[in-house]
Amino acid sequence: MDRISVSLQDVAKEAGVSSQTVSRVANGSAAVRPGTRRKVEVAMERLGYRPNYAARALKSGKFNNVGVLLSHMSAYGNARTLEGIVSAAADNGYSTTIRTLDNLQDRSLSGALKLVEQLPLDGAVVIMERNFTDFNQFKPSRDLPVVLISEEPANYCPTIDSDSYGCSTAAVDYFLSKGHKTVYHIAGPSTSRAAQSRIRGWRDALAQVGIPTPPMYVGDWEADSGYQAGLALAHEHDCTAVYAANDQMAYGAMLGLRAAGKRVPEDVSIIGVDDSLKGVVPRLELTTLRLKFKVVGNEAFSMIERQCNGEKVPSGIKTVIPPEFIDRGSVRELN
Repeated sequence: MDRISVSLQDVAKEAGVSSQTVSRVANGSAAVRPGTRRKVEVAMERLGYRPNYAARALKSGKFNNVGVLLSHMSAYGNARTLEGIVSAAADNGYSTTIRTLDNLQDRSLSGALKLVEQLPLDGAVVIMERNFTDFNQFKPSRDLPVVLISEEPANYCPTIDSDSYGCSTAAVDYFLSKGHKTVYHIAGPSTSRAAQSRIRGWRDALAQVGIPTPPMYVGDWEADSGYQAGLALAHEHDCTAVYAANDQMAYGAMLGLRAAGKRVPEDVSIIGVDDSLKGVVPRLELTTLRLKFKVVGNEAFSMIERQCNGEKVPSGIKTVIPPEFIDRGSVRELN
């Protein structure tokens, strides 16, 4: 059979499967049983089939390809969110095209999307780690659906994110329920939207019950900055509870406090955020609020796919995935 004339339907007939199954195999989807995948691959090889993405796009009006824009690809939250997007896309017969924003000079959403607007994409997901200068004024193109990974809703496109603000209120409320009189905070860098949201949640939770905000310590997401904060917090006479904006800084603070002669949790209790150290640190003792980054990525892709299929996905609504509280014994109840 002439390779050019081999269609997806030809492969499906040869392999004895549905055309949708062949499409999933062609797009690298994991949602195909190994035995079935092998049958399809053998049929493709026998018939000389190669996916013709350009022809498919002309016929269907779709490229089955979603763009993802993000900074700091190696950061734990970004990497897990990206994993969620890529796996959901593959399971639904889509490919992904990734562009990083690390060297973006124009700190605007429109500038970011210029990186992909000429590419064969059906939509784009933007993981917003930092603020965009035109976040409130941006006007998306009708030809390219957009979803933002953002805790703050936008009135021009759907948004979804982890509940960073809710992490803070949950941590503070838990400490206070255990008899602690105040809660110190080790914040992430000021450029991070998630860090700023966690600061607001911490301050608001304390203010709601009339507790003055104690001094805040600022780190850079890494354990060494948490360690330095822990050394300093050991000298705060009223510090019995520390809430850190991520687990690396929380674990560093735990080591810093112990190096300064404090016991954890007997003298100082600690809660972190993200659960990024599970499987990394043996016998992990850190209580944390697990963020479901992969779920966020899955849902972000779903929002894009629904728009690609002509469905209207609401904008201007705050959609967040709540954290899961993981108790590993680093919080002591005070009498």
